Amino acid sequence: MSSVSWSVGLALALAALAPAAAQPVAVHATGNPILSDGQYYSTDPAPVVIGDTLWILAGRDAAPADVNDFIMNEWQALSTRDPASGDWLHYRAIARPEAVFHWAEPGRAYAGQIVPGRDGKFYLYAPVLQAVSEAKDRFAIGVAVADSPAGPWKDAHPAGPIISQTTPMANDIQNIDPTAMIDEDGRIYLYWGTFGQLRGMELQADMITPKGPEVKVESLDGFFEAPWLMKRKGVYYMLYAGNRAGPRSDCTPAVYHACIAYGTAPSPLGPWTYRGVVLKPVSSTTSHSGAVEFKGQWYLAYHTADAVGGGHFRRSVALDKMAWDDGVSPPAILPVTPTRRPAPPLAATRNLAGRATATASNMPVPVQYWIKALNDGVTKNAPLPPDMWGSWTPRNPASQWIEYRFDQPVTLNGARIRFWADQPAGSGVGVAPPKGWRMEYWDRGWKPVRDPKGFATSVDAFQSAAFSPVTTRCVRAVFDASSAQGTYAGLAVQEWEVLAPTVQAPRSGSGSASACDAKS
Repeated sequence: MSSVSWSVGLALALAALAPAAAQPVAVHATGNPILSDGQYYSTDPAPVVIGDTLWILAGRDAAPADVNDFIMNEWQALSTRDPASGDWLHYRAIARPEAVFHWAEPGRAYAGQIVPGRDGKFYLYAPVLQAVSEAKDRFAIGVAVADSPAGPWKDAHPAGPIISQTTPMANDIQNIDPTAMIDEDGRIYLYWGTFGQLRGMELQADMITPKGPEVKVESLDGFFEAPWLMKRKGVYYMLYAGNRAGPRSDCTPAVYHACIAYGTAPSPLGPWTYRGVVLKPVSSTTSHSGAVEFKGQWYLAYHTADAVGGGHFRRSVALDKMAWDDGVSPPAILPVTPTRRPAPPLAATRNLAGRATATASNMPVPVQYWIKALNDGVTKNAPLPPDMWGSWTPRNPASQWIEYRFDQPVTLNGARIRFWADQPAGSGVGVAPPKGWRMEYWDRGWKPVRDPKGFATSVDAFQSAAFSPVTTRCVRAVFDASSAQGTYAGLAVQEWEVLAPTVQAPRSGSGSASACDAKS
């Protein structure tokens, strides 16, 4: 074999080993989420318009069911020429941290963003874990470059990350969730941050090198994470995940959940002014969004837990139209109402809890819990606090109750309840199963149900209860708290079903049924 043919053969062999662009799979989505069958979960969407195509970069959630951790090993992408058609191309595994950045370790492929450069190439801003670092937090932001948004991607700065706890200047925050934008004058800006810490800076024309001072943003109310920088009609907008929680919050009643809020600024580095909420909390505790204008229509991309088998760590990308109010200055983003793909009709059921308005003796409930979890029809083997009603405080009372109020009287003769606990029965600390529980109904005053049976208190499954039929508009479950050494444990319930004697067609209530009182 000649040296020339040997060289050609070697070149062909090396080319075969080189990374190639991901090959897409056609997907037809009849609504949200785009990937809905639970085969591939998609999260942290970052939309970008490239020519006549809308692309969405996404992470991939790979956590097993009931594992509460962000198991994210790679990035993927979706593309469409017409969102209304429902026709998408799914580019699986377009990049993995350790394959793109030699200084990164596998896993933790968190939220990134693709930005088309002025040089015709595409730049991926990606948070990854440094394999070797003396920093307290090893998350860092790298930049990759490719000729196509589907890759293959290579490190645009092989020397290491452009942002970390030691680069370009020391910081003590977790350096994730980058968002970048090229302004109309060609200048490039980068923001990033989480856990209430938001930073920004300008980059040089190479899309990589930090330029100028780092800006600390503290004026966006409730900022938690997931910044998204964009511009419209001369105004700069910052979308972000906010978690200012409380019963009167415009963002979220539960601290584990986030809304998508936004602020505006007259320049790309601020000053920023809070403007309101774009998207209320969705079915996943985290919320992460990006917005773009595509063929004259603005869209908001976000994620939910609405796919088959979905959850807080198995999220899926959704896309809805976003509108503006240009009658105010600066123009306001109108609230986005999430949509879902058509679902089969619900089966008839004895459980009437979905019609009720839930309330409790400890309203407003502590912000880590959510009263609406009581009758949302969802239970989990490893729930988070907002997946349940709970009562824990540093000083817990001897008794608590939860209550359903109906718009019209209903007839009931049973119940099922799913307790949660992190302490054993008989404990006086933490959250424990109740010492006992009972049910009462309203009939010109609260009365105990007759002929009660069941009413067990185990936490490993639903506990059933039965009683003689009652017709009422309000019903309570009353709990005697577990106690020890003079203190009482808190209580928690994932789901409380109230059962009619026969199955009925499902229907919803007003969500604001009035209290039962002496006039009822």
